[in-house]
Amino acid sequence: MSDRDSDGNVDLNQLRTFLAVHRAGSITAGARLVGLSQPTVTGQLQALEKRLGARLFERLPRGVSPTAAATELAARVAAPLDALDTVAGPDHRAEPTPQSAVRLAGPAEFLAVHALPALAPLVDRGVRLAVAAGLSDDLLGGLRAGHFDLVVSTVRPRGRTVVAEPLCDEEFVLVAAPPIAARVDGELSRARVSAALSGIPLVSYAPDLPILRRYWRHVFGVRLVAEAAVVVSDLRAVASAVAAGAGISVLPRYLCAAELDSGALVTLLQPDDPPINTAFLVRRPGPTARSHVELVYRRLLAAARGW
Repeated sequence: MSDRDSDGNVDLNQLRTFLAVHRAGSITAGARLVGLSQPTVTGQLQALEKRLGARLFERLPRGVSPTAAATELAARVAAPLDALDTVAGPDHRAEPTPQSAVRLAGPAEFLAVHALPALAPLVDRGVRLAVAAGLSDDLLGGLRAGHFDLVVSTVRPRGRTVVAEPLCDEEFVLVAAPPIAARVDGELSRARVSAALSGIPLVSYAPDLPILRRYWRHVFGVRLVAEAAVVVSDLRAVASAVAAGAGISVLPRYLCAAELDSGALVTLLQPDDPPINTAFLVRRPGPTARSHVELVYRRLLAAARGW
């Protein structure tokens, strides 16, 4: 395939096609945006890769993932191409290229309580969101593989394949419904914790009691050896079960703030040094040509100052 067509504009056409695929996240969707067939788009991308001497996309089961070279190229050409289409006039410029949905992932509870309410105003500005929930390690793997644009992680990522910005701190609190709290005899302390909580059921979001064990170790200085009476893989459901009297648990304060304010839940202890966990906003390194990804990123960082 020739690198140029008869009017000498193949370079610009290839770049426009490349940018459409980059923004859409798939060759099929990019082809629709530029009004070309999928084989033509594939041919233009191959010609552009040949000219640049670099691979631009990795094929995924659904769509494509931009390489580092593609991310850098998109950051360089997006603004000039958009400006060129603007000054070309309404009769000559290409149809506006809508941006693909920003792929955001994180813990379901955090997304529901913090992220989605903060991002809701952006929808009226044309931002589309594709939101997924899961465990941090799994989601970080998806980010590295190109399945997500941004991930909220409750564990600090390692390595140079992603960049993490501290988002907010979450404080963990030991809570119970008032009738259960009344069964705890006196103030909890290192010496009395086992006796005070003996026989009170535990509610956890995982069988290995990760948050409960961390709290016991940090606050009481002992290893928690117990089994949960209720295991439910959603911290909002944990809060509901505890408020209904199923037992005690440890929850992020933000997640049970309303129940604490209403009295449906009470804290069993006010330690001077409560356990704290930091949430991170994680992205792949390098610039992005998709302004909506940057808009979501900046919006979350700004909103987190009030969390």
